Amino acid sequence: MRPPVVVKLGTGLIAGPDGEPRRELLRARARELAELVRSGEPACVVSSGAIALGLPRLGLKRRPRSVPRLQAASALGQARLQAAWEEALAAEGLAAAQILLAANDVSDRTAYVNASRAFEELFRLGAVPIVNENDATATDEITFGDNDALAAQVAVLVRASLLVLLAEVEGVYTRAPGKPGAELVAEGAQASEVEIGEGTALGRGGMGSKIVAAEMAAAAGIPTVIADGRNEIVLGPILAGEARGTRFTAADRSDSAFKLWLRFGKPTAGRLHVDTGARQALIEKGASLLGVGVVRCEGEFDAGAAIELVGPDGAAFAKGIAGASATELAGRPRGLEVVHRDRLVLY
Repeated sequence: MRPPVVVKLGTGLIAGPDGEPRRELLRARARELAELVRSGEPACVVSSGAIALGLPRLGLKRRPRSVPRLQAASALGQARLQAAWEEALAAEGLAAAQILLAANDVSDRTAYVNASRAFEELFRLGAVPIVNENDATATDEITFGDNDALAAQVAVLVRASLLVLLAEVEGVYTRAPGKPGAELVAEGAQASEVEIGEGTALGRGGMGSKIVAAEMAAAAGIPTVIADGRNEIVLGPILAGEARGTRFTAADRSDSAFKLWLRFGKPTAGRLHVDTGARQALIEKGASLLGVGVVRCEGEFDAGAAIELVGPDGAAFAKGIAGASATELAGRPRGLEVVHRDRLVLY
């Protein structure tokens, strides 16, 4: 089975100002997704819009700040969101599956593997998973998260061949579109130097979150494109390699699924500063980290938590699973194995 393509659509592409689905746009994307699936290339959609579609049910026109009200809007809107995608994909003979993910589903290894298997089976069946955050129960994801980051996580989880982040602009601009001198940035390597806009009244993610997500996916070896999702034809030219939007080149690496999960899926709980000898042994010899090489510990964490390793220059160079807690490391026990080499990924 070929690697899937992951396509993310932001709130503005899903819902109009009146809180109703943009059905014509969804049908256009469904037609392109159907072409992919019929050609033997699995497709997955990460779709925002649940909260925006739920707001009319609450008599609201703007995204509220109250977390319970956001949860209520999400719960009311998620059913409408899924129904809109089912309608659009059914017209093309495709089945739409629903997958709601929370942070624990990508930070817990068992849940991560289970989710991966569910995606694989849906792809084998020719279905199109429609993925969204489980906002109705996960309060911190609503307050601090965005679906651009979720899309990057999903792309890593399914080992995607391409991640496409669709927006209401052509890509990343040197400054806000419409301002004098604003130019489209074709290569993602220059995207970190641009002026960053904010989210909309209905959605939370802005261009900044898209750039971060694109860089994350590209670092995992997944080419990523930020492009305009409003046109009748969008995905075909991008997959054909045409110069559309802003393209982030994939890093030349082929980490295992475990190391991809460790690097991008498991939150960092603390940092360990190591000496020059330990850093050299880890990078050049593939050694494990022993307590004797630890200079300083930051944060409170237990064994099994993810920790970053920092060299004498102050730069983080690796991430691993702690074999001991921060309390145990306080005395710098020399022979203690702090991070085993098989549970370590270098940046």
